[in-house]
Amino acid sequence: MRAFLAVFILCAASFVLLATTRAEDPIDTTRTMIEAQIKAFLNEDVDTAYSFAAPGIKAIYLDKNVFFAMVKKSYEPVYHPGNYAFGRSRSIDNGAMIYHEVLISGRDGKDWTAVYQVARQSDGSYKINGVQIVPNTESKGI
Repeated sequence: MRAFLAVFILCAASFVLLATTRAEDPIDTTRTMIEAQIKAFLNEDVDTAYSFAAPGIKAIYLDKNVFFAMVKKSYEPVYHPGNYAFGRSRSIDNGAMIYHEVLISGRDGKDWTAVYQVARQSDGSYKINGVQIVPNTESKGI
């Protein structure tokens, strides 16, 4: 009985440790954050969308409404995607910087690639440091 209890405790502890380690994966963490920001844009939730911006972005756009207006004007595919999916991701310097490729079908039928740069902050959290969007001009067939 003691052996069974010891094995059970070890298995449970391993499961908890694995779940904790997995939850802290910077790729997963930042992907979830990007999805939350896209949902905030779709819901016109200015506060939430702005909360994901890195300090450098907030220094440029001191007012959250000005930030939101800039995204609406210059990043329409990100602001209101028709559909999107995550492509490749890359972690640099043990997660200090994360890059995510997001493949977007715009509501206008055009396809875009958004490359998100997400930076780890001094408190260990992640914030979106910038987004570059480029149109996909190559036909992949259909």
